[in-house]
Amino acid sequence: MSIAILLVILFFGVILIIEGLYLVVFGKSIKLNSRVNRRLALLEQGKGHEEVLNTLRKEREQHAKSKKVPLLSILGNKATQANIAFSPKALIIIMIFISITSFSVIFLMTSLSLLISMIIATIMGVGSVFFWLNKKAKARLELFEEQLPDAVELIVRSLRVGHPFSSAINVVAQEMSDPIGTEFGMLADEATYGRDLVVALEDMADRVDIQDLRFLTVAVGIQAQSGGNLAEVLDGLGKVIRSRFRLFRRVKAITSEAKFSGYFLSAFPVVALLAILFISPNYYDDVMETAAFIPACIGVAVMMILNVIIMNAMVDIKV
Repeated sequence: MSIAILLVILFFGVILIIEGLYLVVFGKSIKLNSRVNRRLALLEQGKGHEEVLNTLRKEREQHAKSKKVPLLSILGNKATQANIAFSPKALIIIMIFISITSFSVIFLMTSLSLLISMIIATIMGVGSVFFWLNKKAKARLELFEEQLPDAVELIVRSLRVGHPFSSAINVVAQEMSDPIGTEFGMLADEATYGRDLVVALEDMADRVDIQDLRFLTVAVGIQAQSGGNLAEVLDGLGKVIRSRFRLFRRVKAITSEAKFSGYFLSAFPVVALLAILFISPNYYDDVMETAAFIPACIGVAVMMILNVIIMNAMVDIKV
C-alpha cells in the first residue's frame, strides 16, 4: 500500500474517531436536542432560569479566550459557531493525541524521515479537528438560517396580539428547536435579568455571523431609537428573508450539476494517481529519477489548485 493511500485512509479515519468520541461523550445531550432545545431540556431537569443561563453562557463563551491566540483564533471562531461542547483544552488534547497517534502510524508504517513524519502528523492533527469543526459549524449555521424566517413570523404574530418584543422572543424560545430555540431563549433570559436587548442581539449576530440575523438586529436597533411599528417592519423583513432563502435554494439546485462536475474534475486526477500507485507501486520509479519530475509535480499541483479555485468561483453565486 502506498504512502498516499495510507495518509488518506488515516485522515478520514481520524475524522470518524473525533465524531465517534463526540457522540460517546455528548450523545445523550445530542439526542435531547433532537426533541427539544437544550435550554428547555435543562429547565425540565429542575434547574432555575439563572442557573441555566449561567451554564449556557459558560458554554457559549468558553472559546472566547482562544480567539485572542493567532493560531487558535480560527478554531475558536468555528467552535463558537458550531457551539461545540468540547472545551478549548479538550480540543487541544484531541489535536495532540491525534498528532502523536498519526506520527506513530506514519513513522512505523512508511519510510518517511522523522522530520517529515512529524510535520505530516501535526498537519493531520490540526487539520482533522478544523475539518470536523468546520463541518459542524456549517451545518448549524445552515439550520439557523433555515429557521430564522419562521422565528421572525412568530415574533410578528406575537407583536400583533400585543406582546412586547422580549415576550415575543420568549415565544420563539419556547416553540422552536435548536439552534435558534436556545439562542433566543438566552436572549429572553438576558433581557429578564436587565441586559439591553439590542446589545444582546448584536452579540448574537456577531457570534452566529449570518447576514439575515444582522438585518433583524439593525431593524430592531433602529426601531428602538426612532420608534415605529416593529411588527410591520419585521413582517416585511421576514418576507425578504424567506424570498432570499427560496432564491438561494433555487440557485443551489441550478448550480448543483456544475458543482458536481467541479468536484469530479478536481478529484479524478487524485483518485487516478492513487489507483495507479495501488495497482503498480513502482509505476513512476523510472521518471522519479529525472530532473523534470519535481518541477512537473509542482506545476501539476499548482494547476489543480487553480482548477479548484476557478471552479468554486464559477459556481459561488451570491444571493
